[in-house]
Amino acid sequence: MDALATLRRHWGYDSFRPLQKEIVESVLAGHDTLGLMPTGGGKSITFQVPGLMLPGITIVITPLISLMKDQVDNLRRRHIKAVSLHSGMTRREKDMACEKLVNGGARFLYVSPERLGNDSFTALMRRLNVSLIVVDEAHCISQWGYDFRPSYLNISRLRDTKPGVPVMALTATATPEVADDICLRLGMRTPNVFRMSFTRDNINYIVRPAETKISEVFHILSRTAGTAIVYVRSRKRTAEIADYLLSAGISAAAYHAGLSHELKEERQNSWKNGTIRVMVATNAFGMGIDKPDVRVVIHYDLPPSLEEYYQEAGRAGRDGEKSYAVLLTARTDRGVMRRRVTEAFPARDIIKKIYERVCNSLHISVGEGYDTLKEFDIEKFCDTFGYQPRQCRAALKILEQAGYLEYMEEADRRARVTVTCDREELYHLKCLSHLAERVLTCLLRGYTGLFTDYVCINEATIARALDTSERDVYEALLELGRSGTISYIPRSRMPLMYIPTSREEPRYLQIGRDIYEVRKEIMSRRVEAMIDYAFNPRICRENRMLEYFGEVRKKECGRCDTCRGRRKSEADDPRVMITRVLDYMNRHPEGVDLRILDHDLRASRTPLAEAISWLTGEGHITITDGYVRLTLETDRQIQK
Repeated sequence: MDALATLRRHWGYDSFRPLQKEIVESVLAGHDTLGLMPTGGGKSITFQVPGLMLPGITIVITPLISLMKDQVDNLRRRHIKAVSLHSGMTRREKDMACEKLVNGGARFLYVSPERLGNDSFTALMRRLNVSLIVVDEAHCISQWGYDFRPSYLNISRLRDTKPGVPVMALTATATPEVADDICLRLGMRTPNVFRMSFTRDNINYIVRPAETKISEVFHILSRTAGTAIVYVRSRKRTAEIADYLLSAGISAAAYHAGLSHELKEERQNSWKNGTIRVMVATNAFGMGIDKPDVRVVIHYDLPPSLEEYYQEAGRAGRDGEKSYAVLLTARTDRGVMRRRVTEAFPARDIIKKIYERVCNSLHISVGEGYDTLKEFDIEKFCDTFGYQPRQCRAALKILEQAGYLEYMEEADRRARVTVTCDREELYHLKCLSHLAERVLTCLLRGYTGLFTDYVCINEATIARALDTSERDVYEALLELGRSGTISYIPRSRMPLMYIPTSREEPRYLQIGRDIYEVRKEIMSRRVEAMIDYAFNPRICRENRMLEYFGEVRKKECGRCDTCRGRRKSEADDPRVMITRVLDYMNRHPEGVDLRILDHDLRASRTPLAEAISWLTGEGHITITDGYVRLTLETDRQIQK
């Protein structure tokens, strides 16, 4: 079966999108491959299609647990065998996934980068027939990338274990410097590099100064149609703006990482099916979102970099229809952006003290803690030690960059269940309460795959089906677990802290220049590029963005607010309008109706009226019964 037939069979598409086919063919030919594809370009197809065609397992390295789960679930819905390995899983879940890999029960393995440095994972890799290694969000491996993650450097260890296996790297946003660094750090051998243009001809990039941003959001949404996203930088503001829009008669909902999985899923589905028009969200909303008809993306706050702005703005107009990406600015935004750089790099002494107190709060002694995963309540930690949450998160980010810990705030772990006894034993169960038997029956009828893997369940749904309380369902599930009938992992929304190395004494922590000073300078350059995009009134917005990503276009886009303003300014110049009228009349020597002239020139009424008045007064044109003609003398001058 060829690549196109595989695409048709599993995805139902009759053709590949631009650049997909070339990347797939490069991978199938065994070449190391780098694909630079903008948001919405269909990156996952480029490795999933060859992964189904190659004989062994495809390993996909990705940093986001939520995105990993979505991709595995999507593949399983297409009856494609896939498993994942990440820090948020229990030992039993990891063992079941490994068993499937060894026994041929999976074609795709999605793995978080920190697992690659584990000795047991390396031993597992030696037993597997691996055909392809895929590095998603590959900019994370580059020191120059906007989201560098030290755990990505473990990929070199995987390459050492499987030296003959081709590597494929994918990212939506990479400057030329980052693209070169990706190839270098992955040890790519004469890689094929495929770069899709960052131009989006259907998106109009608009920067709009606003004294009151929330009023401007309403103004924009009330004058445009279709689905919209409003991006903000704080969870609190998502609710404030959503409530304001609702009170103004625009259907809206708030979305951020702190919501429960069920509420996030409910709001996301309502937005996708059009029940909710506007999603007011932090950057937690967007990964894996594939809604083609988003007409407007508004950024209430300036993003920290053009990479992130391009990704988020690019969620507009994936259907190719005219759409808008609007960035709202205020006079104070420059100062706010530059303060973020300072806030992102607390003093080294503070960082070391936070590391020491994190380890103490997790009861990890010096020399202990290797490969430890524990729940971590950051709000309680900040309250206990008097830290500002922003300062604490910044310190944790630097400690993560230095390789000492990994804070996983997205870890909303849903309740999971698997049946641990065989089907025959189910018919002979004794000593279970009546409610436990009803819950077990509900599980078996409502969820598939319980005998082969952990399946996510919803206790609230089960409670409604049985007309009982969630607490009773929880107790019944615990009872079934104690009896050996099922393995039940209760839901937890507590963030996780992963400690990849043994605890160090604070004085021995190595926070080098590359982690601190160099990255501070990189962040500062990104911030200044974002400020230049937002506040430079002379540049074409899209060309400024393309220049940042190493792409040069000779002509301006003609769609952004700068280009429109320049065109309007030229059109408003009386001398320009006089020339345009004379050129038009020269092409219509027989004369023309004034209304047609007005329509064809598409001019503002005032400049056109002034030009016609001047031309009439100077004797260059005559107007009779609304019909415009050049005078004989002017006609001769033009002919000469």
